[in-house]
Amino acid sequence: MTQPSRRPRKEERRMAEQTTIVYIDEEIADLVPEFLANRRRDVEQIQQLLQAGKYGELTRLGHTMKGTGGGYGFAEISAIGKEIEEAGIRGDHEAITRLGQRLSAYLATVTVEVRQAE
Repeated sequence: MTQPSRRPRKEERRMAEQTTIVYIDEEIADLVPEFLANRRRDVEQIQQLLQAGKYGELTRLGHTMKGTGGGYGFAEISAIGKEIEEAGIRGDHEAITRLGQRLSAYLATVTVEVRQAE
């Protein structure tokens, strides 16, 4: 089913105009592209799970994002994951929709810089 197009909200436009730089350690630099690709797949999965009303799976997905984001240096992904987990527990469709959009916008604007080992 096709969703009707809508105008981006002010917050989404603001986030899309920003670039976020995340500094990561050289030791994990090879792992980060796959980590980010997996989070992009999560955006699609969030939409699919929402359409199916699978809030338990959304709760687990949010929990996983919450736990892994910080380990890779992406505190924002952890924060979004925490909120998805909480919204999944509540069955809050609107909040999860917004959080999926927030994750998508973040992934579109994040730039990774590698810190060289000393």
